[in-house]
Amino acid sequence: MQSTSHKLLRIGVFYDGEYFRRVSNYYAGIHPRKARISIEGLHNFIRARAAAEEGTGFKLAQIVDAHYFRGRMKAREAEERDILFQERSFEDVLMYEGVTTHYLPKGPEGEKGIDVWLALEAFEMAIYKRYDVLALIAGDRDFMPLVRKLNTLGTRVMLLGWDFSFTDTAGNPREMKTSQLLYGEVPYALRMAEVMDAAREGGDPAVDGLFHRPEYRPASIPSPLTTTIGVLTAPPEVGSTQQGRILNLRDTYGFIQPDAGGDNIFFPFSSLPPGEAQQLQVGIRVSYEYSRGERGPIAPRVWILPNQIFQA
Repeated sequence: MQSTSHKLLRIGVFYDGEYFRRVSNYYAGIHPRKARISIEGLHNFIRARAAAEEGTGFKLAQIVDAHYFRGRMKAREAEERDILFQERSFEDVLMYEGVTTHYLPKGPEGEKGIDVWLALEAFEMAIYKRYDVLALIAGDRDFMPLVRKLNTLGTRVMLLGWDFSFTDTAGNPREMKTSQLLYGEVPYALRMAEVMDAAREGGDPAVDGLFHRPEYRPASIPSPLTTTIGVLTAPPEVGSTQQGRILNLRDTYGFIQPDAGGDNIFFPFSSLPPGEAQQLQVGIRVSYEYSRGERGPIAPRVWILPNQIFQA
């Protein structure tokens, strides 16, 4: 460990987007946490670990760049598969957290060239931005040349890798594996599945912060059904109109607390009629169209209910 206690620690974060998507899906749908990984929480975790490894304070460990790479299908195809809204909603989250997105067209054979682009961009920016630490969220051994090149620059690579196995809903065995050779090449190798499972929920704030905060989801989910006033009720029908209150707001999105109880509802400001987003305030009542996306309940359309007092 080297001491940089009075020097800014410059961190660059690079996401293999498809890899990260699979990891987040696992924690949302399979893992007992039943929660997606928070971009904000993950960045804070990276800062804390980098500060500890480099012997400096958390405030001096700053992410100066974050980049997300993924193949993306055409808008028409995404719309036909009913995933266009959830894809763009996640892009709103990345934008809010200051993550620069890089996309290449996804063809019938899947992603082509995105790993090469990530590697070239990471190497070039490590030269010009002079990162002290580069956090790599990926698992493919194809990134070995990148890691070796970064080592020659003196940029310490922190690899965040996940290894887990599970059985899908069809009864087929599935697994996520990160290259063992890749783990062996980096100065800071974090086996994230072990890190996240070592801490019990509520017992380690650093690990709990990796998941969406409790106000964004139910405190507990005893079953696929939602408990409302002691009675088990099914989730609303997709396409139905519901009502609730604005729970919290960020720069480009927010969450609704539904009157019926259950999961809080994500919505981007673009789901409101033109001009209404400027009237949003925490606590005001809204109606919304209920839908479900890959990352949980979403509201593709939101309307502010009339006869409410708005404070300047």
